[in-house]
Amino acid sequence: MNVTIAVICSTRCNPCVKKVGEAMAQQQGKKDEISQAIARIKTNALAIVCAMIGGVGLFVITAWLLIKDGPDAGQHLQLLSNYFIGYSVTWWGSVVGLFYGALCGGVIGWAVGMIYNTVVGIRLK
Repeated sequence: MNVTIAVICSTRCNPCVKKVGEAMAQQQGKKDEISQAIARIKTNALAIVCAMIGGVGLFVITAWLLIKDGPDAGQHLQLLSNYFIGYSVTWWGSVVGLFYGALCGGVIGWAVGMIYNTVVGIRLK
């Protein structure tokens, strides 16, 4: 509807064109404000959420294998003990996995947030 009014006004008088141009400039300014407000990620919040997902996820996966298959379960998951000292597919290992999953998830979430914010900062300059 605004475009139609702009076309009609521009054929009749020159001051209307200026008003439409000013309105469009204000709308562009609002879009820039919105894009800058949305662009940043709270790195600490992302790290905490990823830590919770990683920790609880590894705990639940280990516990699920123990409940489902018993003590001889999770040969593939057992390979994580090469990276996570103290981890095994046992109930104690699920607690250790909770810690390591939270640690890895938090570090990954923090790194993703920092990289994203750096790219956004470069883009906005």
